[in-house]
Amino acid sequence: MSMEIRLKLASRLRGLRKKHKYTQEKLSELADVDYKHIQLLEGKRPSAATLDTLEKIAKAFNISVSKLLNLK
Repeated sequence: MSMEIRLKLASRLRGLRKKHKYTQEKLSELADVDYKHIQLLEGKRPSAATLDTLEKIAKAFNISVSKLLNLK
């Protein structure tokens, strides 16, 4: 996953999280993903996300992975 895609995903995650009024802690609970991993995915130099993690996060937002990855 390129850094450009990671940065776009980080922005998308932050935007969705704020739209749903979730804290990072709340999203980590709903997605069953470690809180620190959510922090890393949204950070200034985001880590790469696995498909499994993306599926869990998409489910927490009640959207599909393809909708989650709709990176414009």
